Amino acid sequence: NRILDDPRVMGQGKPRKLIIFTEARDTLTYLGHRIRTRLGRSEAVAEIHGGLTQRERQQAVSRFTQDKDVLILVANDAAGEGINLQCAHLMVNYDLPWNPNRLEQRFGRIHRIGQTEVCHLWNLVAKGTREGEVYARLLEKLEQARETLGGRVYDVLGQLFDSQRLRDLMVEAVRYGEQPHVRAQLLQKVSRTINTARLHELMENRSLTCNTLDAPHVASVADAMQQSHAVRLQPYNIQTFFLDAFQHIGGQIHERERGRWEITHVPAAIRRHSRRNTDIPDIAQHYSRVCFDKDRIAGPIPADLLCPGHTLFDAAVDEVLARYHDLMQRGTLLVEPAADHHDDPIRVILPLEHVVQNGSSQTISKRIHFVQINQNHSCTDMGPSPHLDLRPLQNWERPLIQSELESHWLRTDFAALVLAHAQEHIVPNHLHDVRSQHLPVIAKAEQAVRYRLTQEINYWDYQAEQAKEQERAGRQPRVSSVQARKRADNLHERRQQRQAAFESARNILELPPQIVGCALVIPQGLLEARSVQTANHNEDMQSRIVVERLAMQAVMQAEQELGYQPDDVSTQKLGYDVRSCCEETNSYRFIEVKGRAFDATDITVTANEIRTALNTPDQFILAVVRVKDGDPERPQYVRQPFLSQPDPALKSSRFSLKELLKGATQPC
Repeated sequence: NRILDDPRVMGQGKPRKLIIFTEARDTLTYLGHRIRTRLGRSEAVAEIHGGLTQRERQQAVSRFTQDKDVLILVANDAAGEGINLQCAHLMVNYDLPWNPNRLEQRFGRIHRIGQTEVCHLWNLVAKGTREGEVYARLLEKLEQARETLGGRVYDVLGQLFDSQRLRDLMVEAVRYGEQPHVRAQLLQKVSRTINTARLHELMENRSLTCNTLDAPHVASVADAMQQSHAVRLQPYNIQTFFLDAFQHIGGQIHERERGRWEITHVPAAIRRHSRRNTDIPDIAQHYSRVCFDKDRIAGPIPADLLCPGHTLFDAAVDEVLARYHDLMQRGTLLVEPAADHHDDPIRVILPLEHVVQNGSSQTISKRIHFVQINQNHSCTDMGPSPHLDLRPLQNWERPLIQSELESHWLRTDFAALVLAHAQEHIVPNHLHDVRSQHLPVIAKAEQAVRYRLTQEINYWDYQAEQAKEQERAGRQPRVSSVQARKRADNLHERRQQRQAAFESARNILELPPQIVGCALVIPQGLLEARSVQTANHNEDMQSRIVVERLAMQAVMQAEQELGYQPDDVSTQKLGYDVRSCCEETNSYRFIEVKGRAFDATDITVTANEIRTALNTPDQFILAVVRVKDGDPERPQYVRQPFLSQPDPALKSSRFSLKELLKGATQPC
């Protein structure tokens, strides 16, 4: 009655669903009758017990999960495993089993992946009894440990009592509990068994992920997350690609609200990709709303988030690759707008795909590496996205570099160089990373599965023997010996299948790396040098290089004076020039440096720099440094300089310095 009156159960708006577990069949019937009488509605209670047929059991589960009027489920251990009762988040153990694994299995019916509510569990203990005193001490110590560790201590109850069976403690309490020294010893045994150190060890061993990280590891993960967030492809680069590719293939897409589009026609060329693969859902011919930013999903018409993994997006990628695979293999000519031909000479970039699979030929990791080869035939791994700042070479620009295209070094077998570099550096590193991440997880999962299934097999073996003895004595067991033996055999077969699956997963192999494209990168400075308009053009170019270097020095000095640790990453083409770290807060800010002559009126910003600024609006800074007679002024910092992403057709944009600097501040 106290639990039914609890506001968490029946009060505060709509009634919540509650599960009550009990051990004995007659107790279950009694509880069902009392609750129906209390509520005044017989249809509000469902029951599950071993006397039900499989069909009746499924109907009871369906009533409880689907019917809003069925509020309470009364069950014994027939509902303690293999059933998803996630519609409820409240549970009562009316009487407690002497096998702690049963507690874990019961709570697992509601406390599972996908549960959105906080689960509450009440354990009722018979006050004034010997076994009740032992169980009360057990629950008291578990609650203390849970508050200390903040973990799911119920998950490891079975392992906790491996060496000292709880059933034995209960039997001893019933037989000899009236003796004070025996009672004291029993309570001490429970306290010794449930100690924080032992629980923490079991929880860590059971966990498939590490719940506790040391300070250097936490700092490393935080650094990687901040840096990857600045150069992420979603949403802006993904949006630019899809809008261009989808319309090029023949699709029709129209912007309806800011950041939200309607797709009025999906071409058959894209839809056929889902028909080829029966494992993915069909692609619709029309999408009311799609978006590329998760913040735009909600609205009067919910939008599909287009990203890698969405069937429409993946099909569009597959269609582009199918149509233009040969062109990618032939290669292309690209221009790096911000590069000077003295510091950034002509070079070749080859994208390299490397895949790691398990023993079942399932891909568990795929990476694209961009390997750069310079004129000295040395190879450098350029990271995940050095191509975002590059633009296609215009037809009128090709004659300017014809002599470079005919140079002898371009006849080198670049594929052989890249593959040799990959086998020496990229493949071993990738394989090591995958194995170091996956093998510990596989080992923990294997240990947990083997332990759980072995416990279940032992339990049903014991139940089969007990049932057989009862049948010989002419009594009717709760579960027949045939059913219990069948469950044990099925679990044994399942354990063998899972073991084979783990063996296959542990066999991690790499596939040969594949070159998926090629690009010859021309520095913008080379094109400008070949299209000299005035006699002093080269002199002006050298002057610009000096101005940019002075601007970088001024920003680096300003950051150091503020207590930051700046790092020049301009050669990595990340969308910013300086990565500045504050050690006190372990945070980064990303600074794009623009050095200009004192009388300059505008600046050029690449599309990649704009998208990087939009990815991290609170961390990105546009630093403008004016230089007069070789003397740089103090940098001016512009925060959140860009309001919208660039047009997909633009690789760079020009901005008025006067307008940009209206919102500028001194370095801070």
